[in-house]
Amino acid sequence: MIVFPNAKINIGLKVVGKRVDGFHDLESIFYPINWCDVLEINPDKKFQFYSTGLKINGSLESNLVVKAFKIIQKNYDIPNVNIHLHKQIPMGAGLGGGSADGSYTLTALNQLFNLNIPILELEKMADTLGSDCPFFIENTPKFVSGKGNKMMPSNLDLSGFYIKLINPNIHISTANAFKGIKFNSTTNELNHLNLSDFIANPLIITNDFEETIFIAYPKLNGIKNKLLKEGAFYASMTGTGSTIYGLFKEKPETTFDSFTEKIIQL
Repeated sequence: MIVFPNAKINIGLKVVGKRVDGFHDLESIFYPINWCDVLEINPDKKFQFYSTGLKINGSLESNLVVKAFKIIQKNYDIPNVNIHLHKQIPMGAGLGGGSADGSYTLTALNQLFNLNIPILELEKMADTLGSDCPFFIENTPKFVSGKGNKMMPSNLDLSGFYIKLINPNIHISTANAFKGIKFNSTTNELNHLNLSDFIANPLIITNDFEETIFIAYPKLNGIKNKLLKEGAFYASMTGTGSTIYGLFKEKPETTFDSFTEKIIQL
């Protein structure tokens, strides 16, 4: 079986406060985009995992694909598998690629072995992998809150628009991104955001991490400003960075030769 775990962007990202469990309460819209890894899973006599494409740091045991397989095998009677992950989504880039890989492993195993695991149960399993992971089970636009695992459908539909993503190959750790973050008690009304309101007043939709990260990495602010000058009606950093994206009504030109650049129709 071959599946294609896709990336996501954050449209708005507000840090509401710190939780007693050490995580933070957030509000954002997660929106799926067609920038994909490739994940192949086949039954085998022994468990094997290997990757190609972009280099994946960390141990085998910490990889979310491996963790997802072990969760399923622990709870359901499935054989070992051979997993090949071809990595194309940049890591540490705010695109959720690793989370997508883990969640797609859960859904692929569910389908491959006809386990009939309900969506809510898959989301609970995904939540044990990471805060962003439950989103990729249904993989549709969602308003998210809590630590990122409370979800409700979003009314925002960007179909037909273009997104231009610029990744300057800067790895920003999530832990460092939260240092110095200011809690934001104001509301962006992200849970009620629709397309007409978004286009009419895009400046009210902000990413709280930009304030501190743009100071540490002024190059990122420069990329955002360039996208706006090129005609993007909205530009932002996604997640805790370092990918910056712009939303366009017409297909933009390729202009960032020195960085990883991707133009996608939504």
